[in-house]
Amino acid sequence: MQPLRSFAFNAVLWASGAMLSLWCILIGRYLRDGVLHAARRWARISLWALRVFCRITIQPSGLELVPESGCVIAAQHQSALDILIWLTLLPRPAFVFKTELRRIPLFGPMLEPGGMIPVDRGGGRKALLEMVEGARQAVADGRQVVIFPEGTRVPHGVRRELRHGIVALAQGVEAPVLPASTDSGLRWGPRAFSKRPGPVHVTVHPPIAKALTREELLETLGKIYYD
Repeated sequence: MQPLRSFAFNAVLWASGAMLSLWCILIGRYLRDGVLHAARRWARISLWALRVFCRITIQPSGLELVPESGCVIAAQHQSALDILIWLTLLPRPAFVFKTELRRIPLFGPMLEPGGMIPVDRGGGRKALLEMVEGARQAVADGRQVVIFPEGTRVPHGVRRELRHGIVALAQGVEAPVLPASTDSGLRWGPRAFSKRPGPVHVTVHPPIAKALTREELLETLGKIYYD
């Protein structure tokens, strides 16, 4: 029964995503925040389907810590579900994304028109500086920059060395940096078709002190994610 439920959810996920991506290509990209509004609508539809078909619910906490102005969310990443979650929890998220995602049909070309921030993971210091500048512009526009310091989806219970992009943002963007932990991988693992029913906990933690060194920042995030 669960594979059938997962199939129904995935049908809604992909069908709604394709239709809204087409709308963005034809109309939404020419409207202020049009692509972002479409992405948020897609996320709400998808989470509704996830709850109805797969019996997965989202239980956030700590959202009161997120400032109304721009900020940086350093989010733990266990599942594709994390994208849907942050699209609905934050009013105007701007995700840092790897440039390879531009190649995804329909969806990929809409990332930058939607205000998302590309980073070439093989581009060295130049790529980091461009990412920081993109994040500065997003924060100045009152958006919440979401970065996944692990760099990819990591199975629940697995520890991964954190990438230094979050250090560049913490040092280069004048905005609070709030860690966020999750157990989404318990319900929807990396590249997993079948979904497991139950709650997904998402916790926003207090801002990280700006005075931390690179090593202290990464150690602090590691403790929040894995301990």
